[in-house]
Amino acid sequence: MSFPSADFPTIRPRRMRQSPAVRALVRETSLEPGQLVLPMFVREGITEQVAISSMPGVAQHSLDSLRRAAVAAAEAGVGGVMLFGVPSVRDAVGSGADDPDGILNVATRALVSEVGDALVVQTDLCLDEFTDHGHCGVLAADGSVDNDATLERYVSMALAQARAGSHLLGLSGMMDGQVAAIRHGLDAEGFTDTLLLGYAAKYASAFYGPFREAVDSQLQGDRRTYQLDPGNRREGLREALIDEAEGADVVMVKPAMGFLDVLREVRDAVHVPVWAYQISGEYAMIEAAAANGWIDRRAAVLESLLSIRRAGADAVLTYWATEAAGWLRGR
Repeated sequence: MSFPSADFPTIRPRRMRQSPAVRALVRETSLEPGQLVLPMFVREGITEQVAISSMPGVAQHSLDSLRRAAVAAAEAGVGGVMLFGVPSVRDAVGSGADDPDGILNVATRALVSEVGDALVVQTDLCLDEFTDHGHCGVLAADGSVDNDATLERYVSMALAQARAGSHLLGLSGMMDGQVAAIRHGLDAEGFTDTLLLGYAAKYASAFYGPFREAVDSQLQGDRRTYQLDPGNRREGLREALIDEAEGADVVMVKPAMGFLDVLREVRDAVHVPVWAYQISGEYAMIEAAAANGWIDRRAAVLESLLSIRRAGADAVLTYWATEAAGWLRGR
C-alpha cells in the first residue's frame, strides 16, 4: 500500500466546495426575501410615476403606482417598505411632515390599507424632505440645526405617522436624544406598540447623491454637524449603544457597503436587531457598471446583499428588494 507523500496536503478545505449541493449545505450566511426592505418615494401632485435618472429602475411614485409597487413587493415576499414623501410645498419647519393630509401620511394610510397585513409599513421620520433649506431639523438664528427644537418637531411627526398607521418609524435625522424623545411622546399618547428604528450610525457619506434627486432635496451645504464622520468607527458603535439604551427596537448602520466594519461591531455589541441601508450611490454604481457590461448585474446585486448580511445585518434596505426577492424565490 502506498501513502501520500508528505508534500501533499492532508487538510483539504476544497472538499466543502466540490458541488452546488455541498456548497449550499455548508453555507454560513443566507439571504431570504423577508430580510429585504424596499425604500419607496411618493411624490405629491403627480398622477404617473416619474423616473429618477440617477437611479435606473427607481421612480417617484404617484399614490396609485405606489400601491401597485407595494403589492408587487408583498407578493415577492419582501419583509417591508420604507416610505419617503416628496411634498409640493416646503417651509422652514417642515410643516408638511406632521400634516395629516401631507403626502407621507396620506400614502401611509393607503399602504397600510393595501398591504398592511402582508408586510411592515415603515415611514421615514426626518424633516429634510419637508424643509425649504433641506436640513434634517429646524434652524437656529445663526443657521445651525437646533437639536432640541428639532426634537419637538420629530415628536409631532412621530404622532402623525403613528396615527396614519405606520408600523415602524425610521428615525433618520441624527439628532441627540431623538429615540428617547419620540418613544416618550408615542407612549404618552398610547402608541406603545409602534416600533422605532434608530438610524444610529448614519455617516455623512459621499454616496447619497442620487437620493438627493429622488427627494428633490433643497440642501445647500452638508450635514456634517449631525451625521457621523466617515473616519469614526468607535463613534458609530457608541451611537448604536445610546439608541439601544434609549429604547430603539432596531438600530441601523448607513451606508452599508462602505461601513461593514461598523456593522459587524454594532451587531456584536447590541441586543436588538441591526439593519443596514444599501444607499442610492451604492445602487447607482452597480447599475452603471452593469449597464456598461463590466459586471454581471444579478450576481453583483446578490453578492452585495449577501455581504451586508454576512457582516451582521439582520435585514437590508435596498432598492433591489422586490427584484432580488423574485430571484431568491426562483421567479
